[in-house]
Amino acid sequence: MHFPLSLFSFLFFDIDHMKKSLFVAPLVCIALISLSGCYPTSLVDQQKDMNAAKGEGDSLSIGKVQKEIKVGMSSADVVGALGSPNMVTTDEKRREVWVYDKVSTEGMASGSAGRSFLWFPGDRNATVSRTQKTLTIVIKFDEKGLVRDFAYNTSKF
Repeated sequence: MHFPLSLFSFLFFDIDHMKKSLFVAPLVCIALISLSGCYPTSLVDQQKDMNAAKGEGDSLSIGKVQKEIKVGMSSADVVGALGSPNMVTTDEKRREVWVYDKVSTEGMASGSAGRSFLWFPGDRNATVSRTQKTLTIVIKFDEKGLVRDFAYNTSKF
């Protein structure tokens, strides 16, 4: 039987084509791996990240203390609402006192518009301001481990 050469051409490899494939395949893999980090995140995830960076969301705040903490609630409920305290002490009657401390720093940079060239900054008149905020929460428990009193203080400088 006689078969045309085109039917069996898959048995013969084109060496130049194989060399090109061996060169291009790793480049395609490198490009795909490099671009995988550029996958965009959703706006919801971006907002969560921004809130976490600002100290908002599920973190400690005066509003959360006012809303969640009530006289008579258990220490387990306090941990559920605010998390673990930074410091636990006792008073003169051996009753627990929990202290939550939060310190946050906000920064803002501003300046006039200017162009930059290579690594030289274009704006020489930029200013940076920082504000530090503190929040201290003190929760006092009775002999049964229930909240008997709580107080909070905030400052900004």
